[in-house]
Amino acid sequence: MPPAALRDSTQKSAFTIVEVMMATAIMALVIATAVTTLQRGFLSVAGARGIAVAGQILQTEFENIRLSDWSTVDAYAAGPTTLTIPTAYTSLPTVGARYTLTRTTATPMADMKSITLTVTWTTMEGRSLTRSQTTYYGRYGLFDFFYNNG
Repeated sequence: MPPAALRDSTQKSAFTIVEVMMATAIMALVIATAVTTLQRGFLSVAGARGIAVAGQILQTEFENIRLSDWSTVDAYAAGPTTLTIPTAYTSLPTVGARYTLTRTTATPMADMKSITLTVTWTTMEGRSLTRSQTTYYGRYGLFDFFYNNG
């Protein structure tokens, strides 16, 4: 057999070093992008979870206020007061001592209280976030207050 024919039949095809390096660079870029996207996704989920927990804390405290009588609500101190968050929330490791609850009470008119609850917490990133809600509490109920004071 002539040497040229022998060389053609035994030659194997393979990737060049440049092709391998390009493929490796592209794979590294894809993996880095995926990891960054996952990190941002996890932070977004943690932020949404924090907002949901804050809303649940606010709702729980508003339900406690709603079930209170007028003499209890009328005795609330004017201005901001730090409240104790129920242990159902503080016993969770993700909540713990990161959340604080503050109640601010005002008297816009006789037999009426304006109550603002504010929850403040620190995210995993170290940012401070706040959620607030305000309600009104009438001595004889809001319907009676608006109906009779028109």
